[in-house]
Amino acid sequence: MEIQSIKEQLMIGTWAWGTGSNGSAMIFGNKQNPEVLRASFAKAVDCGFRNWDTAAVYGMGTCETLLGELIEQRDDIFLSTKFMPDKKFKSGALLQSFEESMTRLKRTSADLFWIHVPNHLSENLKEAIPLIQDGRIRSIGLSNVSLSHIKHAQVLLAKEGLTLGAVQNHFSLLRNDQQQIIDYCNARGIRYYAYMVLEQGALSGRYDADHHFPTFSMRNMAFPKRKFRKIEGLLKKLHSLADKYQVDPSQIPILWVIGKGAVPIVGITNPSHAEALAATMQVTLTTEEMNLLEQAAAATGLRQQGIWEPQ
Repeated sequence: MEIQSIKEQLMIGTWAWGTGSNGSAMIFGNKQNPEVLRASFAKAVDCGFRNWDTAAVYGMGTCETLLGELIEQRDDIFLSTKFMPDKKFKSGALLQSFEESMTRLKRTSADLFWIHVPNHLSENLKEAIPLIQDGRIRSIGLSNVSLSHIKHAQVLLAKEGLTLGAVQNHFSLLRNDQQQIIDYCNARGIRYYAYMVLEQGALSGRYDADHHFPTFSMRNMAFPKRKFRKIEGLLKKLHSLADKYQVDPSQIPILWVIGKGAVPIVGITNPSHAEALAATMQVTLTTEEMNLLEQAAAATGLRQQGIWEPQ
């Protein structure tokens, strides 16, 4: 499938859909209702969002299983999923993960398949090459990588007449250190996807120091109450711009990411989230507004980083 307009480029994420280990309750502190998630999928597709991102480790396969039920019998969904390499290289692990993901997703091929972290990058890329060559992986991507990782992968793939399709890194107003990589990718036809653009909800406008994340959740550990105090000025800017453009405050960080040349991956767990996202695609922030947001973000002194990300 070809991706053209910004609405068609934007990816819908499913990290918050899973259950059990590494699932929604553990990471986000919320247990999701499968029926609401199904309605969210239907609304998002109805709004024109056809690109869906998941991973084997999201809920340890449960996200892929639910998404697989929803996309079965559909040929209009661009499917993105990932393989998580262990710290110790294991021959055949990528192929096994790919096949297990395809079983859960009820597909024989992935439109975009990611190496989730750059552990043993050369070895894992070499194992992916036969899958790219026979069409089971239509495009290969790298996640949580540096510019040197990207260049190394390009050289390795070029030897086989192949190209790198995409990069997916953590990029947000509170992790604004990716512009060099974004520009490098855009200049070479490598699509750059940004994840955690809302910092797991910290930049959604729904939370603050008095109404922060659920206590027993991984995101509360990553973004405790004291950090919400530091972003009060930034949150005010988000609300002010949201009022100006008549959109939900959660949409302003998404617009900022788009303005920086990246394609956001945005999680939804409610049909209203899809509707808000569709309305947002009609808005463009000015250069001055972008700069003001960046100044407010810099004033927080925060640089967010996931425990899974390379230093």
